[in-house]
Amino acid sequence: MKKQNPYRVLGLITARGKSKGLPKKNVLPVGGKPLLAWTIEAGLESRSIDRLVLSSDDEEIMKVASEYGCDVPFRRPDHLASDEAGSIQVALHALEILPNYDFVVLLQPTSPQRSAEDIDNAFKLMLSQDASCCVSICATQESPYLMFGMNDGNRLYSLIPEVPKSLRRQDLRPTYRVNGAIYIARTDYLKNTESFFGNECVGYEMPLSRSLDIDDAEDFEFFRLQIESASGSATEEKDQ
Repeated sequence: MKKQNPYRVLGLITARGKSKGLPKKNVLPVGGKPLLAWTIEAGLESRSIDRLVLSSDDEEIMKVASEYGCDVPFRRPDHLASDEAGSIQVALHALEILPNYDFVVLLQPTSPQRSAEDIDNAFKLMLSQDASCCVSICATQESPYLMFGMNDGNRLYSLIPEVPKSLRRQDLRPTYRVNGAIYIARTDYLKNTESFFGNECVGYEMPLSRSLDIDDAEDFEFFRLQIESASGSATEEKDQ
């Protein structure tokens, strides 16, 4: 498959073993394969990524990643697998070990619905806008213009300083949230800013239907039922 761009691009899957919301979620089976495998397959199919690697502290996760074709060139240090460690530090650690890449694409296994096409389209969008970074987003279901805080006297105050005169949903500007599926940055930008965001960032919009971010057992069950329902529908169509 022909590469889409001339840059050296590192794909980085981050999957630690100490998940509190849903223990061992990265290796739980769904749709006939571990959750982690959904992201590995998308990364390997991407025409933008040169090398796909895993950053993990967990031997079982590392073994599963290798079995599904993802490189595991190092073990993540324990201090970068704690609750306090952030994705930026994990990405910078990977870039220290694996230098000479122009871009890094961070992929979280908790976003299994993101596709190789999403990765490639996000990368193309970033390049077309001459941006230094790109994150995937989706439309918010509830507008922040309709959200309020409340002080001790039960008085409401708007969370957004400039409230539109009309609060009818159809009159409000569209708003978006980061869905956690794709984070891309020029490596020099990431090293200098330690962020995937800022004025240099563009947003790649994904549909809400593919923006699930699995955090707990309820999220995982929702995804499992989606996959089983889709598989059942496909089987019925084939039998007809």
